[in-house]
Amino acid sequence: MIKDQLQADPAHKQEQDSEFSTMVDAGLSRRRFMQGGATAMGLFLAANPVAEAVAATTNPKSKLLGFTKIPTSTADTFEVPEGYTAQPLISWGDPILKDAPAFDDNGKQPSSAQEGQFGDNTDGMSFFPLSEDRALLAVNNEYTNYKLLFDHQGKAMTADDVKKAQAAHGVSVFEIKRTAEGWEYSQDSKYNRRITANTEMMITGPAAGHNLMKTSADASGKKVLGTFNNCANGETPWGTYLTCEENFNGYFARPDLKDGAVADKHQKRYGIKDDSKYKWYKFDDRFDVTKEPNEPNRHGWVVEIDPMDPASTPLKRTALGRFKHENAAVTIADNGHVVVYLGDDERGEHIYKFVSKNKYNPSDKAANRNLLEDGTLFVARFDAAEGEVKGTGQWLELTYGKNGLTKENGFNSQAEVMIFAREAATVVGATTMDRPEWVAVHPKTKTVCCTLTNNKNRGVKNNQPVGGPNPRAKNNYGQIIRWKENNADNTALNFNWDLFLVAGNPTVHKDFYAGSANITDENMFNSPDGLGFDNAGRLWIMTDGKYSNEGDFAGMGNNQILVADPDTGEVRRFATGPIACELTGLAFSPDQRTVFIGVQHPGEKDKPSHFPAGGHSKPRSTIMVVQRKDGGIIGA
Repeated sequence: MIKDQLQADPAHKQEQDSEFSTMVDAGLSRRRFMQGGATAMGLFLAANPVAEAVAATTNPKSKLLGFTKIPTSTADTFEVPEGYTAQPLISWGDPILKDAPAFDDNGKQPSSAQEGQFGDNTDGMSFFPLSEDRALLAVNNEYTNYKLLFDHQGKAMTADDVKKAQAAHGVSVFEIKRTAEGWEYSQDSKYNRRITANTEMMITGPAAGHNLMKTSADASGKKVLGTFNNCANGETPWGTYLTCEENFNGYFARPDLKDGAVADKHQKRYGIKDDSKYKWYKFDDRFDVTKEPNEPNRHGWVVEIDPMDPASTPLKRTALGRFKHENAAVTIADNGHVVVYLGDDERGEHIYKFVSKNKYNPSDKAANRNLLEDGTLFVARFDAAEGEVKGTGQWLELTYGKNGLTKENGFNSQAEVMIFAREAATVVGATTMDRPEWVAVHPKTKTVCCTLTNNKNRGVKNNQPVGGPNPRAKNNYGQIIRWKENNADNTALNFNWDLFLVAGNPTVHKDFYAGSANITDENMFNSPDGLGFDNAGRLWIMTDGKYSNEGDFAGMGNNQILVADPDTGEVRRFATGPIACELTGLAFSPDQRTVFIGVQHPGEKDKPSHFPAGGHSKPRSTIMVVQRKDGGIIGA
């Protein structure tokens, strides 16, 4: 995810309330909060969850976690437990197309070089096997840092510089192979491909062809160039890759706002401003909203890509709604319908679920390719008694003509409901959340978890009441919410929920901000972001939080990866990243003996990182390959 300057929605910004007065008003006592955090570890699992949680934190008996926890770190290194190895696989700028040049950190390489090189700021990724020792990695390249990309640090932009920046975005698909020395990438593979902000794509689903999707370059409203700010990802059972467009608004500008023009309600809700830090609009008219007012509507979608066919056209799936997509967690319900869980990563936004109209057929790959074309999108409402951090919930349907989604409320078709999904969620009464990030589905129980990374704006003044799944104002630390659908049916409309954990700092705070009972001075962290289950059901938690190592964040060090046992609630630190990075992306090989982890933006904001090459080299986003020295299962 990109940092705060692209996360905040100006329409939602207001003065923060006092953290303690708001919580007292919510009737949430310290005792009940800590019980609630502990209860999370036993929901659906124990008759006495509080007792089980205490046992878990004082005498862990996890059968899932088999590695030695590691301490925090402030070093410019990637650290893993004893008995593990971690090696770089590929870094920003490494060539992945046959004729692409090697990376040169002088910042003077043209756009044509970057078009054939691995993109910048690696994020979500998926592993697609070709054989036992060959596979494809599909990797998001979320954004780029102009201070590192250009020799002029973005201060003297040209048209080719904009093309270079656009080429650093998108998705990289490339082959990897297992050798005697470990996993390596293959530059000469026929599968290797760069998908950038200028790659032609098709718009599909209910919004395809709508007037709000048409531009001067595309009168059909069905063809669009590019995908960018690709945060996390998803993977379908039929072998395609889902890439999620998050902070797309940060690439557009409406310069006439400086002269007194007023943005419409849609532009405000989606965060269109008078300027853009990337400056694409000064050289590419489609990013100037005064010239192409509909172009922003063509971004903010989930894009489906076939990694096995380098000539295939990526498809923007509008049935999954338009917002700042974090990832797309795909599961097949017992009744055969495809379910996709989705988070909208902004303070005060929502959690969604898509249910396909048609059913998955494992013997009909061609038919499965259209399953995301048609279905129903829902948004979550979380209910709780006063002072409780567990409760029930309901999925509210986002279908034109239902639940107030009518002409009287500003919607004229299903296309408009999808294009303005955020506004539709507000109309139906969805719960405002503390920045929903990644969603993950347990491979066996089908229980669902979602990271709520932080929210500095929660409070009555911002129409984001404190309580239920969002129990703290000025939420610096974040939490992980968990729910289970009625009858373990992922297509159900009702569910039970709790908080699996509440992050905090028990060495600094003795109140609500210390965290839940399973957070200690040995595993504390802030801003859980990436999330995923491995095949055995271990929950992998990646952080993108504050690394100042002082004040509220004293003792937390650099960003990290933790692993949790969903049954006992135990949490152990597995990895720490280099200076000023985010750890993100999580892809396991099918045998679970290799995990690929992304190191994004080491050295951001001019912090002193030279990862991974060291010396005086530029810091470069990098994918790390982690394995056990004995060849065993990761984490076991």
